[in-house]
Amino acid sequence: MSEDDEDQSSPSDLRSQPPPCSPNKSRNCISSSQTFPDHVLENVLENVLQFLDSRCDRNAASLVCKLWWKVEALTRSEVFIGNCYALSPARLTQRFKRVRSLLLKGKPRFADFNLMPPDWGANFAPWVSTMAKAYPWLEKVDLKRMFVTDDDLALLAESFPGFKELILVCCEGFGTSGIAVVANKCRKLKVLDLIESEVTDDEIDWISCFPEDVTSLESLAFDCVEAPINFKALEGLVARSPSLRKLRLNRFVSLEEVHRLLLGAPQLTSLGTGSFSQTHQSEQEPDYTAAFRACKSVVCLSGFRELMPEYLPAILPVCANLTSLNFSYANISPDMFKPIIHNCHKLQVFWALDSICDEGLQAVAATCKELRELRIFPFDPREDSEGPVSELGLQAISEGCRKLESVLYFCQRMTNAALIAISQNCPELTVFRLCIMGRHRPDHVTGKAMDEGFGAIVKNCKKLTRLAVSGLLTDQAFRYMGEYGKLIRTLSVAFAGDSDMALRHVLEGCPRLQKLEIRDSPFGDVALRSGMHRYYNMRFVWMSACSLSMGCCKDVARAMPNLVVEVIGSDDDDENREYVETLYMYRSLDGPRKDAPQFVTIL
Repeated sequence: MSEDDEDQSSPSDLRSQPPPCSPNKSRNCISSSQTFPDHVLENVLENVLQFLDSRCDRNAASLVCKLWWKVEALTRSEVFIGNCYALSPARLTQRFKRVRSLLLKGKPRFADFNLMPPDWGANFAPWVSTMAKAYPWLEKVDLKRMFVTDDDLALLAESFPGFKELILVCCEGFGTSGIAVVANKCRKLKVLDLIESEVTDDEIDWISCFPEDVTSLESLAFDCVEAPINFKALEGLVARSPSLRKLRLNRFVSLEEVHRLLLGAPQLTSLGTGSFSQTHQSEQEPDYTAAFRACKSVVCLSGFRELMPEYLPAILPVCANLTSLNFSYANISPDMFKPIIHNCHKLQVFWALDSICDEGLQAVAATCKELRELRIFPFDPREDSEGPVSELGLQAISEGCRKLESVLYFCQRMTNAALIAISQNCPELTVFRLCIMGRHRPDHVTGKAMDEGFGAIVKNCKKLTRLAVSGLLTDQAFRYMGEYGKLIRTLSVAFAGDSDMALRHVLEGCPRLQKLEIRDSPFGDVALRSGMHRYYNMRFVWMSACSLSMGCCKDVARAMPNLVVEVIGSDDDDENREYVETLYMYRSLDGPRKDAPQFVTIL
């Protein structure tokens, strides 16, 4: 259930060459250097650029002239790379000499839906080995959809003595052995967040590997680790971590154990409860309500796995201060939910399963006037299931939560009228992702395509940067996107469109488009060729189960040599196949990768 942040940057923070100095920049690039020594100008610029924190601003500064390009690289301590194959690790270390923090992304998002074969790549090994030599002062690594091994984690722990933050989101390949090494050797560790990653159970007591004296831990999240933990060691770790503010527990931590942890850590601001049920009955049940009441600082609450509903009222004392509430792992009925949500007046972020029904969403709309982000996930993800939420719940949210900025909504039925109302009620929307489960489903009241509803979203929500469409859509919906979606950076399409013209509307009309994800849609060679003027400026294009020919893909690869064109199939695919199963295209400064598996053909 993780999501890509809407990155306000180019595919990476690097350029292949410094920009040339143009005549209108002569005062910055030429004339000044004739008056002052270069090192003086560099010192002045260095003192100025160190105050630039935004990646967008830094990227813009690096384009001014050669001198700015050079000095900006010297002062940049944080680097973002949106595609690990967009450049080589060697290019990173050659350009930036003082990096302390790296955010690196690997597989495209559709990998989360099993649309990419295992062992595709995105290996962290070449990155950590290169940085170990170049950046001994590295403090932070944030990885998403990367393949990370225990050896990689061991090298990281051994190479960076001042290492402080490790965040692994949707990663795989490692186990509790690798985490144990990080816990043991990174003595200054502040953040260890394992989020929706696949962690192998090596039967290692990794919690006991943290230092035995006072730690620097501020955040510890391991709710994705499907293995029992040593609770006594965890309790001791929390007790000797006075700076701990965020703690997200896995399902092997019981409610009784959560109670004990809360009594020893009243300073927590973010809590993931783990299992919200008792493992055994005791003669005197702990006072769970009192434990939550003592945590006056908690503003973010999640977890609730294996929920026993009779214990849910225990969280009522913290509800008034909550700004974020995540019930996305809890099968909660409206009757269980409403007494809780009626106390959450400050809520800004809310995630839940659709088991709360339209009735629960109406309660959210009546109470949470400050809501900015809503995500509703399906309890039963089958296409033919009877979904308990509909246009009624979403429209109620739009009427009650006018400050809404981001929506992810899974449902079985929707109407154009509801989407039009949402677009009018919530014009501040920047993210709108509607997933109507079931293919080609029309407006369930009128039977018409959903064109006018999505057209209203792109027309009235003028700040929209991310859009996911579903349901029965014709080319007209894509014409609206091209006409009004001028800020859209990420577009996800499934089972939609009539012809190649639909995609052409988008590629010709959305100038900010960076990420394009398409599956099971009737787009073919003409559609692909219509975007050749755009692909160099985009992070990636993904098309699976469309109507692309191998010949057209080869033509695109020949015409755009700096674009990597990968055709992804299966191990037994015929190399001479006529049609392409999956196409993944991205720009690379260093050419095709060297670790492509057998089922990947790079054209």
